[in-house]
Amino acid sequence: MTTLDTRYAHSPKDIARLNTAELREEFLVEQVFVSGEIKLTYTHNDRMIFGGVTPTTQPLEIVLNKELGVAYFLERRELGVINIGGAGKITIDGKTESMVKQDGYYIGKETKEVIFESDDPENPAKFYISSTPAQKKYPNVKIEISEIKPMKTGASEAMNDRNIYQYIHPNICESCQLQMGYTILEPGSSWNTMPCHTHERRMEAYLYFDFDEEQRVFHFMGKLDETKHLIVAPDQAVISPSWSIHSGVATTNYSFIWAMCGENITYDDMDFVATKDLK
Repeated sequence: MTTLDTRYAHSPKDIARLNTAELREEFLVEQVFVSGEIKLTYTHNDRMIFGGVTPTTQPLEIVLNKELGVAYFLERRELGVINIGGAGKITIDGKTESMVKQDGYYIGKETKEVIFESDDPENPAKFYISSTPAQKKYPNVKIEISEIKPMKTGASEAMNDRNIYQYIHPNICESCQLQMGYTILEPGSSWNTMPCHTHERRMEAYLYFDFDEEQRVFHFMGKLDETKHLIVAPDQAVISPSWSIHSGVATTNYSFIWAMCGENITYDDMDFVATKDLK
């Protein structure tokens, strides 16, 4: 079964009036992975589609044609995939590849068939996907975390010592506008993206995971002078509009997948915000 939830774009003035429940309804995706199902969210922020594919006893295929006005899902889109669960397989136009935890894949437009499978239904693969509109076909590329040299950033004394793995990035493979990566915070660190920043030219979506069910992440968003926050459980995702700051802290260390799209694919195209200016 495939579920596609639609979220609409908002101006900064809109969220100033939202209470906690309304803010969560608009920007937090509380259920991403459901065993045996495909759970996707379509955001009108740059028309990104993101979500979870969790095959168990049967293979799963994303079929969105009528919903997108196309003949098949990737007719006019590109796709990024990262597996954060058990071992599985992905079949791309008849070519099957194994996908262990932390393996990723870039799949270019005009790919007609993408099928997801798990090796063990009791320990299913959890394929996190992100898809954006594309104007050109680039080669499909499998991406393994062992092949990526992480960007080390932050410091333990600032509680933000972390490794950034760039999966879909010009250093790794070509894409039209999709970028995607994996950040892992070291034990004892809990802050990410601090000092925070905005980038009016690109939106992002975040998936927070790899922390205990009893712990929580506090994701900060909003304008720098009127910040809001979302409290996020494991395996939940957040939509981050281009005008919003995005930063987070948690009650433990954790990992997150970031995916972004927009005007360019320049990773460091960002406008930093001084911590002292936040309100």
